[in-house]
Amino acid sequence: MQYISTRGNSPAIESAQAIMLGMVPRGGLFIPENLPTLATEELLGLNYQELAFAVLLPFFGGKNKNYSEEEIKSFIAAVYTSEKFDDPQITPLTLLDEKTAALELWHGPTAAFKDVALQIMPYFLKAAAKKLGSRKETVILVATSGDTGKAALEGFKDVEGAKIIVFYPKDGVSKMQELQMLSTTGKNTSVVGVEGNFDDCQNMVKEIFSDDDFNTLMSFKGFQFSSANSINWGRLAPQIVYYFRAYLEMVRKNVVKMGDVANAVVPTGNFGNILAGFYAKKMGLPIQTLICASNQNHVLSDFIQTGVYDRKRKFFKTSSPSMDILISSNLERLLFEITKHNAFKINRWYEDLFQKGEFKLDDNTKNTLKNLIYGDFASESETRIEIKRVFEKYRYLIDPHTAVGFFVLEKYRAQTEDEAPAFVCATASPYKFNQAVYQAITGDDSLKDEFIILEKLAALNNGKPPASLMGLKEAPILHKRVINKREGRKVIGEILGISIGAVN
Repeated sequence: MQYISTRGNSPAIESAQAIMLGMVPRGGLFIPENLPTLATEELLGLNYQELAFAVLLPFFGGKNKNYSEEEIKSFIAAVYTSEKFDDPQITPLTLLDEKTAALELWHGPTAAFKDVALQIMPYFLKAAAKKLGSRKETVILVATSGDTGKAALEGFKDVEGAKIIVFYPKDGVSKMQELQMLSTTGKNTSVVGVEGNFDDCQNMVKEIFSDDDFNTLMSFKGFQFSSANSINWGRLAPQIVYYFRAYLEMVRKNVVKMGDVANAVVPTGNFGNILAGFYAKKMGLPIQTLICASNQNHVLSDFIQTGVYDRKRKFFKTSSPSMDILISSNLERLLFEITKHNAFKINRWYEDLFQKGEFKLDDNTKNTLKNLIYGDFASESETRIEIKRVFEKYRYLIDPHTAVGFFVLEKYRAQTEDEAPAFVCATASPYKFNQAVYQAITGDDSLKDEFIILEKLAALNNGKPPASLMGLKEAPILHKRVINKREGRKVIGEILGISIGAVN
């Protein structure tokens, strides 16, 4: 498989090179030159590991700077296990009624959907370095709005030949998310708080990737940068698998007949998760409508409805912090696909976004987007109400991100009268956002101790919180750096042992 740039500024490269680079050095993202197609009916009956192989092989398999079948099988066998995921189905589907299901993506080690991809990505990256004959140490730079950071840290912790540096908005994640990151062990891990929001973290990392002088210095010192964000194709492709899994489970549970359509609802901030659903649809999965669910920072749903992407707006800190994003990186990939690989348009739009803070689609592209994706949002009050509604109706706990998805699904059904069966991507364990969930259900905001709330929430649900979250109570804080958004290069230099003068 060959990979090309969304901005037409890179020669076609093979999968190992795309994973090693993470993003196009001069700006832009790598995408497959051609998409494979899969016969969904032939996948019925496969377990998760077999399905993952069927989906990933066309993207990564081949000679030269691609991966062998044996390598891909070994990566899958090492990752999708009972030691790493607490459910044998990996991403189980829970039916709530005859037409609504929750696709539970949070059964991995950090209780969030990012685990599905970030547990396997280090295997691809380590093998890529070997294939490319790299003798440099790989430095994984990650900007996180909450969940990616911990999932990446767990995936790359103590991986030989790699260091990982995670940047997160200091006051823009939940307490549990922050504790998860700051208590991470591993001799190669670093976590840095940034005074600002996720977009500040993301822009800082992107600028470092595209800084030729800084990258040259790092190379001279024996380091090379890569990314574990969904801008890296090696992170995004494994997410395609669970869309096929969800549909096949709906067939197996007699919710749909093979070949009949279903809708997919995705709580979305950086657009990576829903983009995986788009690729699954393009590969032949019978998804009728992709439903993009935004929180109070609804730049994406506004864009889908109007064709104008405007990041010049008030930023809200919400109870669904992983969606508190105003610049959605993976949207660029979707626009490149629906404009039939028109790099000229992509360059123009993203230059406008950089210089003016907004861009506007032409009418043809706007109509194509609206016919492909439905977008709407939930306010903070609507999110709280939805958590309680779903719990009281189904006795089923959902976190705030997932609640946004359920709320928007109800709006979609009311507006369109489309009664096709749908699954909602349940992106995080409700216990990971225990305070918001407990308050929404009980109305009690007097409790402040996260671990007391965990136990009370579990009692409400007759369940047990994930052991990984309960263990945070005694975990020491190991990472204490906090910087402003202009100090990224400086702190990277400190972590890597490079003199500050050389960095500046």
